[in-house]
Amino acid sequence: MTKARLLDIGVKPYREVWALQRALHDAVCEEREPDTWIVVEHLPVVTLGRQAKREHLLLSAEAFAARGVDVVEIERGGDVTYHGPGQLVVYPIRKMERFREVVPLVRSLEAAVIKVCASFGIRAERWDAHAGVWVGCNQICAVGLAIQRMVSLHGIALNVSTQLDYDRLIVPCGLRDRGMTSLSAEARRPIAVSEAKAVLLEELARTFDVEFFPAMAA
Repeated sequence: MTKARLLDIGVKPYREVWALQRALHDAVCEEREPDTWIVVEHLPVVTLGRQAKREHLLLSAEAFAARGVDVVEIERGGDVTYHGPGQLVVYPIRKMERFREVVPLVRSLEAAVIKVCASFGIRAERWDAHAGVWVGCNQICAVGLAIQRMVSLHGIALNVSTQLDYDRLIVPCGLRDRGMTSLSAEARRPIAVSEAKAVLLEELARTFDVEFFPAMAA
């Protein structure tokens, strides 16, 4: 079992956490810091990955700004994604020995989320055509990573109690024929982010054979 630092930073604007990710990524690359996992909820934001298409944004820049939704182009893979309150986001900043570990990393993240869903009585699964975790045709967890200098950044976004009308803002992940769901919607009861967080962190620790130790962000 290895040890990794855990930063649970509450609710934060996306750009602030993105800058923190970049700083920690550099530190892990240079072996000044151990592997670090960030846990956060974001204020409303739309992020555009490397494969994003502008037509998957359904509002103008002015309309997004009027609604208080930031729009940010980032270096992760994938298309367009929404983050907001009620969504549990985890960013593993994790050193890898070889590039062929990338796909197993994605699959392990998916597997952990599938087990979390099962603990709430929800049958979830992978979809071979697209990374993430799905309940039927609806995505419950998005997965998007970047690997630079053999260290990962970005990660997973699990809908816990998220408002599910964000398809009015974007075409999530560029998939027009798929919808979104959440733990609360599927369990048919309110599930707090704190409740889901405890279960997810326990499952991630088991899946990755890691012991998290809490730390404060610099």
